[in-house]
Amino acid sequence: MTFYIRKAILEDGPQTAPLIYEAIGDIANRLTGETEITQIISALEVLFGRTDNRHSYLNTYVAENEGSKEILGILVSYSGQVGSELDVKLQRWLEQKNGPITMIDAEAHPDEYYVDTVCVAGHARGLGIGTALLQYAEQVALLEGYSKIALNVEAKKVKAQKLYERLGYVVTEPWTIINEPFFHMVKTIN
Repeated sequence: MTFYIRKAILEDGPQTAPLIYEAIGDIANRLTGETEITQIISALEVLFGRTDNRHSYLNTYVAENEGSKEILGILVSYSGQVGSELDVKLQRWLEQKNGPITMIDAEAHPDEYYVDTVCVAGHARGLGIGTALLQYAEQVALLEGYSKIALNVEAKKVKAQKLYERLGYVVTEPWTIINEPFFHMVKTIN
């Protein structure tokens, strides 16, 4: 299967929102103010179409099947410095839709380029798409002038942590997101 990576466009929302949900799980409840899966995915699609939040199409790249044009994987990434600004805007959106007012946890340091979300469709796993998306993120980070790229992995996801370590990431500190334990992992790039 041949695929290529490109910047997401607005029309990708219906294919990307379920992958975002699959990747971030319970965090999506907090980011959308919703509790039912269909409503969460619908709200993620709305957020994807907006330009003022972390899961916007502006911060998303997709791995697309060259033949069928199916989206096989997604990458959501942005500057750690911009992350906190995006979260303030997300907080306002939640308030306007009468969502629960909760603090959105910072997920990166300002001097890092941050990989927020990576997810590959179930039937396309094991083909190197996830690794290609992470390598693509490194190239974007370098183009934007960053020497560090970071991500967070749930403490219980040992296999994922091992994968990131094989790709050159190292655990730098424990991290907490929605009261759950994560490891903050960083890779120096040049």
